[in-house]
Amino acid sequence: MLNKTPLWKALVIIFVLAVGFIYALPNIYPDDFAIQISGASTSDLVTERQLERTETALSSAGISYKQAVLEGNSITVRFTDNDSQLAAQPVVQRAIGEEYLAALNMVPTTPEWLTNIGATPMKLGLDLRGGVHFLMEVDLAEALKQTMNVNLSDVKSTLRQEKIRYRSVNMTGPSEIQALFRNEDERDEALNLARREFIDFVADDFERDDMYGVSLRLDEARVREIEDYAITQNLSAIRNRINALGVAEPLVQRQGRGRIVIQLPGVQDTALAKRIIGNTANLEFRLEAKPDASASDTETHEFRSEVRDALLEKDIIVTGSSVVNASQSFDENGQPQVNIRLDSLGGKKMLRVTQNAVQRRMAVLYVEHKERTRQIQSEGEVIEKKIRFVEKGIISLATIQSPLGNEFRITGLDSPAEASELALLLRSGALTAPVYFVEERTVGPSLGQQNIEAGTNSILLGFGLVLIFMIFYYRVFGLVANIALAANVFIVIAVMSLLSATLTLPGIAGIVLTVGMAVDANVLIYERIREELRNGLPPQSAIHAGYDRAFVSIFDANITTLIAALILFAVGTGPVKGFAITLSIGIVASMFTAIVVTRAVVNLIYGGRQIKTLSIGGNTKVIDAEEASA
Repeated sequence: MLNKTPLWKALVIIFVLAVGFIYALPNIYPDDFAIQISGASTSDLVTERQLERTETALSSAGISYKQAVLEGNSITVRFTDNDSQLAAQPVVQRAIGEEYLAALNMVPTTPEWLTNIGATPMKLGLDLRGGVHFLMEVDLAEALKQTMNVNLSDVKSTLRQEKIRYRSVNMTGPSEIQALFRNEDERDEALNLARREFIDFVADDFERDDMYGVSLRLDEARVREIEDYAITQNLSAIRNRINALGVAEPLVQRQGRGRIVIQLPGVQDTALAKRIIGNTANLEFRLEAKPDASASDTETHEFRSEVRDALLEKDIIVTGSSVVNASQSFDENGQPQVNIRLDSLGGKKMLRVTQNAVQRRMAVLYVEHKERTRQIQSEGEVIEKKIRFVEKGIISLATIQSPLGNEFRITGLDSPAEASELALLLRSGALTAPVYFVEERTVGPSLGQQNIEAGTNSILLGFGLVLIFMIFYYRVFGLVANIALAANVFIVIAVMSLLSATLTLPGIAGIVLTVGMAVDANVLIYERIREELRNGLPPQSAIHAGYDRAFVSIFDANITTLIAALILFAVGTGPVKGFAITLSIGIVASMFTAIVVTRAVVNLIYGGRQIKTLSIGGNTKVIDAEEASA
């Protein structure tokens, strides 16, 4: 008999649909507005004491909350609405103190039995959940300058260590260092040393005004390498800082040559996000200048917390970019300090310099790149102009008691909060190059909710109109197609949840398009069945032929669309990727539901028995008993 579904295939269909339903189920549970309390650094443990302070502060302020629990090393406080969450955040922050962070967040309400099997809701993008969007510009020229400054100091110290006398060593261009010597022998010795020790540079010799010189120059490829490295390191550092904020599904990616796009869904405290992400705090370790040092080799810097200054050498030993770990603690006098560990190269440089500088003092210089907006008059109009500048202040000036290596400590910080934040920034990774905020957009949770409602309504409206049309035009077969459509939506949502994909507004558009494409496949099959009926085939044969002969057309159409979706995903960014993801998943799911699932349901209704009519709309086939037996 025709149109019988094998048992194994029926079991596979039931399994896929059941799994799709279960893993789509978490998405019906809305997220709670919440505040998450965590330590400002990994060394700050969250305990029952902070939980008690939080509950007491909320009760005193008359702010109601659903639940406050200590889980692991963080506290989650859930609220019924956004207004209560926003009002509670400053109250909680004051209660727990500066050693802890009270961050706004959204937490799921998925039942435990679902989470135990890995069923979690889809992540919502910025346009649906609300949050902040930053566009940041990386100062590539400053990145190159910082690298050259470090190399300049390294060239000087290497020449001194090898006892090669020089008249001057200076940067003569953005990517060139020139060293001048008194005679040809010293120049040749330095040239050989440069080619051996500074392999990243192209080393050449020259003569000028009875002076013998060595030029160290970076070629264009190496300059581009330094710029790419600066952006890559900044991306890594920013991601680490965002992880410290506890943001779910952040987007951090490069845009163009020197810009970074950051999207933080669910983040509402933009001030905290900007302070942590954009803080370009870095450190420079320098020796205090000797009394007889040349003025051209020294700089005067003020202390950050004291009204005094100190004369420092211009040569930089290492910077915060060499720090691989940093933690906050207290010294024997109870004052805050930061314990530093350098990478191997930084440790070697520190040892090389400090072993010849015992009993001299070394300064830790705190460097910040800042940007301010000022209003100026121009041709009778007031315009805003952004001014970028660098602030440097000494935070520590201590005597070197013995040669330093990979590990040492920084003292002289103002407060435990400052020590904690400095440790966090250094531990996360100092920004290799300064970054500046070019654009900032905030999507409020209410607007995100409106987008969710609009997207949901569009799916329901489109889905409803399709259901009505299919039942009206194809009768029982239309009902079967509608069952497959519902299964298709469940499978798409389930797969996106399993893949932890982020749903955006364009992604919802992809789901709506998928619904139309799934119906299109069924229309092709049903019209083919009606055509076979008109050509005189019995109902069972018409069903069989309709599915088999329509398959090639459906497969070709879906494969070409899938290829287009994959190309969109490969070359697109942001919203385009979101659309491509849902469309790709939807195409594969619609092939399964429109062909396999509908055929199984049709076989369940009509298969394996004699029938005289097919309820398939305008071409219900009526046959006699003799034809039925055939």
